[in-house]
Amino acid sequence: MDFSYPPEVEQVRKELRTWLAANLTEDVVAAGRQRGKDDAAFQTLRAWNATMADGGWAAVSWPQEYGGRGATVFEQLVYAEETTRARVPIALNVIGMNNIAPAIMEHGTEEQKRTLLPRMMRADDIWCQGMSEPEAGSDLASLRTRAVRDGDHFVVNGQKIWTSLGHRADWCQLFVRTDPDAPKHKGISCLILDMSLPGIEARPLVTLSGDADFAEVFLNDVRVPADALLGPENGGWRIATTTLSYERAGAARLYTEMQERLAELVTDLADIDIDNRPVLEDPGTLRRLGEIALRIKYLEVLCQRSISAILHGGDAFGSASLAKSIWGEVGQDIAALAFDLIGSHPNGRRWADYRLTSRALTIAGGTTQINKNITAQRVLGLPRP
Repeated sequence: MDFSYPPEVEQVRKELRTWLAANLTEDVVAAGRQRGKDDAAFQTLRAWNATMADGGWAAVSWPQEYGGRGATVFEQLVYAEETTRARVPIALNVIGMNNIAPAIMEHGTEEQKRTLLPRMMRADDIWCQGMSEPEAGSDLASLRTRAVRDGDHFVVNGQKIWTSLGHRADWCQLFVRTDPDAPKHKGISCLILDMSLPGIEARPLVTLSGDADFAEVFLNDVRVPADALLGPENGGWRIATTTLSYERAGAARLYTEMQERLAELVTDLADIDIDNRPVLEDPGTLRRLGEIALRIKYLEVLCQRSISAILHGGDAFGSASLAKSIWGEVGQDIAALAFDLIGSHPNGRRWADYRLTSRALTIAGGTTQINKNITAQRVLGLPRP
């Protein structure tokens, strides 16, 4: 793996650093930490997303024809490293930008691309993804939300849950069953749902940490125009499993985020004493910090292997799945250590919050169990269970 960057890539890094120094404010960084808790913070992030788009930095991996930069893998890697280290908040439409937009680019009509993508990039419209249901989480093919054709509309009934930003969203990439008699993978369609349509109720779900990033969405006789189909009718499974992702170096965020989080913890621990002794002089604490630092280094190497596979035409999927699992476990261990040492300290509130939110790290974006199955099959060559 050769990760020496050519001069033109380092120029992109320099340009990005200069732009961030001139535009990223502490208010924006603070709003990123608040995210779903505060309406004012949400609006600050929305404005920041528009600023990023106006500056040409909102979707560097998108093709230029859709408002991106058509960035190379190395340029995406530099972008991920620099924005993470600068503590640039994750885009409000992160699911839309990384998952929904590529599906629209590949399967959407020209009208859908022209009208939806620019507003998504700027967060003028907030997007959610209607996949998970009470009886169909990781197993998308078991979804029950039904869409019945009625003239030039579909009539939709059902329920979605754990829908990120569902209560704030203007649009939803909604997966529905349109042919109940077909094999369950083949009877699914994808609709681009206007969340203002009558019959839609989105109820926010407040987590233990006080965040309200998720919602449960109820759909009762919602009439959706037939031209809101994304791709062909009953072709939703292909759209759901679209692997066309322009975010090819996103793995860099995994190790960079953990490096920064561990550095923040060490900084906060510098002023903490336990039994009248600096905690950073405690051998047990130093051992735990060292073990985590070593695992983050292993994570960096694993992510770089995945990126190298992309560069050289190999299979990056297996190593990327393993990296995601390790990222979640390392994040939870940092949270546990921080809570043990500083959770009850007056300056430890954010670490106490992180202790709660970290439980989602091994669930969101693919559960550890699913990722371990992928690793077993794609890396170790084991048979399917």
